[in-house]
Amino acid sequence: MLVLVTCQRKKRNNTFYNNSNKPNNTDNLYIAVIFSFSPVKNNISKKLEKLKQILKDMDKVVVAYSGGTDSTFLLKVAHDMLGKNTLAVTAVSPTYTNSELVEAKRFTKKMKIQHIIIKSKEMENEKFKKNTPDRCYYCKKELFSKSKKIANTQNINYIIDGSNVDDINDYRPGTKAIIEYGVKSPLKEVGLTKKEIRELSLKMQLNSWNKPPLACLSSRFPYGTNITKKRLKQIEQAESFLLKLGLNHVRVRYHDNIARIEVNKDDFSKILKHSKKIIQQFKKLGFTYITLDIEGYRAGSLNEVLKK
Repeated sequence: MLVLVTCQRKKRNNTFYNNSNKPNNTDNLYIAVIFSFSPVKNNISKKLEKLKQILKDMDKVVVAYSGGTDSTFLLKVAHDMLGKNTLAVTAVSPTYTNSELVEAKRFTKKMKIQHIIIKSKEMENEKFKKNTPDRCYYCKKELFSKSKKIANTQNINYIIDGSNVDDINDYRPGTKAIIEYGVKSPLKEVGLTKKEIRELSLKMQLNSWNKPPLACLSSRFPYGTNITKKRLKQIEQAESFLLKLGLNHVRVRYHDNIARIEVNKDDFSKILKHSKKIIQQFKKLGFTYITLDIEGYRAGSLNEVLKK
């Protein structure tokens, strides 16, 4: 927001003076001062307070906890408000990396939050393995159906997830499952964006504040490419290798015998520097050709075909 304040310059003996004390005979001369301030900080605080009140009113919650930035932030605020009435549920399956599970366990143990690990069986669903554009729906259905059973067993009325406002503009077939199972998305409800969630997470000293966006490994496959446990492991190992080279935002997209690497453009030089190591490792994993996508890293790049 900009505020414009004007005032007439001081006048002596019918003559206006400028900052150098030299006379200026221009009449009706005004000084304009523009103050700039932003209501953003205050707005974020209001959203946080609204979020706290929503969670407090829920009394007991099951949090669908992946270990990512959004769900970690939501879990922390929920636990702050509800204490032992907060239950975290994390799914494990070949579509999730083991490193994420380790981090999720570490956080709940540190915060002393109840944590249940469930085995997600989307890989037993032929519709999921065929990898149609609505693949994500079957994965979320598996997660929320089991979370619902846990909630019913423990007399908990609410299941909540970390969806935020930014997700509205993205292709999210999993939203159908959210609606079907009555899952609430309080971060979205109060209007929090990903950027705001990161800012609040930093203030809360959560290590996840700058964590790269998470997505299950099945998102590395073009629609129509069958998803198998072997291929999932191949992608997990390839990305793990790149992360160990010091890269941050990393995706290895699977195109049969071709690995298409997506990293931030600032990291292109690092990829080229370690190209021999990368080629050697990726070929061990079964890829014949290793390519670098010159468009760089972008979330959901395989959804681009749906926009044509």
